[in-house]
Order: sequence, then C-alpha cells, then structure tokens
Amino acid sequence: MAFFKDLQPSASDFRADVLAGLRKPQKAISPKYFYDAAGSAIFDRITEAPEYYPTRTELALLDRIGPELKSLAGSGAVVLEPGAGSSVKIRRLLDALDAPSAFVGMDISGDHVKAACADIASDHPDLTVGAICHDFTQPLDVDALELPDGRRIVFFPGSTIGNFELIDALAVLKTLRDWLRPGDALLIGVDLRKDPAVLEAAYDDAGRATADFNFNLIRRINAELDGDIDPAGLVYRAFWNPYRSRVEMYLQAQSDLRFNVAGEPFILREHETIHTENSHKFTVSTFQDLARQVGLIPAHVWTEEGACAFSIHWLERSEKTC
Repeated sequence: MAFFKDLQPSASDFRADVLAGLRKPQKAISPKYFYDAAGSAIFDRITEAPEYYPTRTELALLDRIGPELKSLAGSGAVVLEPGAGSSVKIRRLLDALDAPSAFVGMDISGDHVKAACADIASDHPDLTVGAICHDFTQPLDVDALELPDGRRIVFFPGSTIGNFELIDALAVLKTLRDWLRPGDALLIGVDLRKDPAVLEAAYDDAGRATADFNFNLIRRINAELDGDIDPAGLVYRAFWNPYRSRVEMYLQAQSDLRFNVAGEPFILREHETIHTENSHKFTVSTFQDLARQVGLIPAHVWTEEGACAFSIHWLERSEKTC
C-alpha cells in the first residue's frame, strides 16, 4: 500500500457529540459513530441479510453498467471512496474500469479501512493504493495527495447520502463536489422510494443485524465514555416516515432509564427514544434537484426498477451553484 494517513477525529469529538445529542429534547447520536471496528464488521452482516436489498441491487446494477463506466472514466482513472467499508463494491468498479491508476479509500474506522485497502493493494499490484482514516464530512485537501493525473472518480455507493438530514446531505455533496476538477465525476448510489413493507424489513431484519449495529453504539459509549447505559432497558425500532420520505431508526426505553455518560447524568423516560439514524429515499428527480443545488450536473443515471428500485448517478462539476 502506497500510504496511510491517520486523520481520525479525537475521542473528545465523540464525547462532545454524544453529550450534545443526549441533551437534546429528542435525544440523538450521529450515525457516523456506528463505525468503529466492531460496528463496521456488523454492517457487513447487515449487507448480507436477505431483507437488505440495497447492496445486492447496487452490485447487480454496477455489473450491468460496467462497460459504460469504463468508457466514461477512460484509461488511468483515479478512484476515491469516502466512507469505504467492505471492499466488494469498489472491487467491482475497479475491475470494470480501463487500467485505473490509483485508489484511495477513506473511513472513520482506521483499522477497517487500512485492512481493506491493504487487501486491494495485494490483489492489484499495478494500482497505487492509499488509505485515509478520515471523517468525510470534514474538509480534506485532495489535491495535496500524491496521486496520478487520471480522471478523478469519487465513488459514493450504498445510498449513504440518505443517512443525512437534507441540509447536511447538501453539505456532503458540496464537499465531494469540491474534490472534483473539470472532467471529473461523482459516481453515487441513491436508493429510491418503494413499498414501505420492503423498506421496514430492510432496516429491521429478522436476524437482528441492524439491531446489533445500534446496540454496538451503546457498547461503544459505555466502553469509551465511561457510560453505564443498560442495553437491556432499550429496544430497537425502525419505521417508514412517508412525510419525510425516510426510514427512521431509534433505541426506545422500555421503562424509565437513568444512566451516566462521561460523568453527566441523564434520564430516558418510558417510551422515549434515542434517534440513531435515518435513511432517506428519493426519486431520480428529487435527488438530481438536490445535486444541482451544489453545482453538480446530472450527466447519466442508471436505475433498477421494481420492488428493489435503486439508482446510480454520474454527476459532473459545474462552476455555478444555485
């Protein structure tokens, strides 16, 4: 592997964000803190759950459009993946492209991204591979990285953009746009609206992988922030909110629950919740409208129709924002 840069947020950021979230009237914790090493491994389990259609649908779509992506990217592309976790999707993309020259994976879990990128480097000896432990919602000077001159493709699969409140999604898209030069592109997976029963099953699987993902966050708070939250007093809930076009995920108190985090006392009343994550669902047009607001031009879109509807967008940089 050519390089590893550790830009990981400090533990004090985790502490400050968790305490701030628990002080809110609607208690909430940012989903970015799901992804320690254990959380990243649990997320891999989620992607394999039979109810969780996004991963297999996006992979099939990538396979289908591979020849078009090869033509669009050209020879010697430089691929950057913010939020890189499992290497399955990036391997499909790299295999589809024409002699890509470099790959840089980024993730908030340093051990996870370093291991994933090392595996890619060993399987692609002619590819310059780097790994960065980084919160991709924060600024990063991509131009300062020692990268080849090929067309830059920022790969953002999994409909991760749907995990953000819409105002924050705009900020993330703006950050990714700023990594692009003229001729570069953002290749992004975006989940589409569909039957609520399909959506709710995907985020509350029978094997409880998604529930375990949420409870791992409690384990992390207890271990790293001197917390004493009793996980047995909480139950995982997920439901479709049609008014906000999103699946919402919560940990709900089964009875009054008193606990401490970093020396600060809290109480969660019976049925009160900690909001852990959203997964917004779009139509092609509503997502493209979002992209245009930050100066990204929709150039190509590919969709999978039916019960597991999904889309992949090729967005290019405009020099104007609305």
